[in-house]
Amino acid sequence: MSVNVRCLLFFVMMVAATHAFAPTPLTLRSASARSFTAPVRPSFVNAGSPLIPRQRPLSLGVQMVALPKDQPLKVGICGATGAVGQEIVGVLEKRGFPVKELHLFGSARSAGKKVETKWGSVEIEEFSVAKAREMDVVFVSVSGDFSKEYCEAIAEGEDGAIVIDNSSAFRYANDVPLCVPEINADAARKSGKKVIANPNCTTAIGIMALYPLHKKYGLKKVLMSTYQAASGAGQPGMDELKEGAKEVALNGGTAKNEIFAHPLPFNIIPHIDVFQDNLYTKEEMKVT
Repeated sequence: MSVNVRCLLFFVMMVAATHAFAPTPLTLRSASARSFTAPVRPSFVNAGSPLIPRQRPLSLGVQMVALPKDQPLKVGICGATGAVGQEIVGVLEKRGFPVKELHLFGSARSAGKKVETKWGSVEIEEFSVAKAREMDVVFVSVSGDFSKEYCEAIAEGEDGAIVIDNSSAFRYANDVPLCVPEINADAARKSGKKVIANPNCTTAIGIMALYPLHKKYGLKKVLMSTYQAASGAGQPGMDELKEGAKEVALNGGTAKNEIFAHPLPFNIIPHIDVFQDNLYTKEEMKVT
């Protein structure tokens, strides 16, 4: 399972068992992931450790986000035909998630195709906000632009769905809970928003190991090295790696690159995403 998909596993767990998490949550908003000086967002204070964010007080009118406990849910997946969408279906199956109805949303081109699941054959539906709003919970794994356009519309109002977004669209939005549920599920429970963001995949996995150490000893600085998989670019990225590897290994040719900045087969590219003003790449800044 790729690191991107493991992020989604955390949120499947949060929706399936919202009562089962640690009673002392940390409202995670960022983690120090490298030894460098970077701009700190105003919503953070040192508080003795870069892992501790400033807690924003909740107004008395905030209502906790909740789903019916131990009841099967209507689950929708946007981007169901992509690599991550397919893996979400697999995780739901393996974990025995209480699914009442499974709805797979895709593009007009994918609509009508059948996908075999634990809950029977499911026909892919062309995405619409109206259909997504009929769900109890919707996983969104398409793109940042898609999430910005549709997530809040799906979640809006008392009759909207809870939306778990896998993109970077809301990670820096102060009014949207950014959650790793084993650590700060309460941030989602106590939020007035029904859109829930998850951190960068490296952050989500890394913080699972770092948080217990931080609680016991306190952490001042973390040096983190990551090696990103082709799956980070979705199915097109994996296909480009596979076909390029065949061309090089079997035919003695040269791998083409359309998805990645350079040919990826048998190669390591020390550059992910675009460089920022501080000379670190956007990918590096995602874990700060």
